[in-house]
Amino acid sequence: MVDVQEQYLKELHTFCWENGFSPDSMEVERLAYFAELVSEKNDSVNLISRRDIDGIIEKHIFISAYITKYIPEKCSNFLDIGTGGGFPGIPISILRPNMKGVLVDSTKKKVDAVSEFIDRLKLSNCTVENDRVESPEFIARYSDYFDLIVSRATVPLIILFRYALPLIKEKAFLMALKGGDLDEEFKKAEMKYKAHIKKSTIFELYYKPNNVRNQKGKKLVLLELTK
Repeated sequence: MVDVQEQYLKELHTFCWENGFSPDSMEVERLAYFAELVSEKNDSVNLISRRDIDGIIEKHIFISAYITKYIPEKCSNFLDIGTGGGFPGIPISILRPNMKGVLVDSTKKKVDAVSEFIDRLKLSNCTVENDRVESPEFIARYSDYFDLIVSRATVPLIILFRYALPLIKEKAFLMALKGGDLDEEFKKAEMKYKAHIKKSTIFELYYKPNNVRNQKGKKLVLLELTK
């Protein structure tokens, strides 16, 4: 598998270099190793679409790492809702070692895989839990705990808000990786939770060389919330 890891490293270096994004070499190596682990495990556990394996660096690893540049400096505890194969939680943990992360998924097989990845990557700043964030037990454990909620799952923003509010500190941020037209979804969430939104920004996630005009429609919603 050495060749695969070298290939992943090369792709990552290219994406980072072309987009003026500069993790250190140890971090890039860990991201490449993570890609290798996901690819291997995907044969037995469906973590990402099989169609995406060839494009794992661009579609999953790079984009999950790239959004760390939008994380507000003051954040210290994050929650990754619906982490799946560890996205974006593991790349965030690699690139933000000073932050503590809780990665959550309701599918046990995925959680077992992510637990193994965390172990093999020797990440001491994140854990994974097999739970639902709306469960009373989870809320009791993590009430008023997080200052950043992240998700690249497909749940609508209005649902993410509902999940986030019991779990966030007095002030916090919500980051959601989304695709396509967000107008309607955003309006619905804003109408219901307007009192909690201090500031909202939608970033177009364009990047070189394959998404220069954001023809892939990748967006990052960043909301500053108050309890």
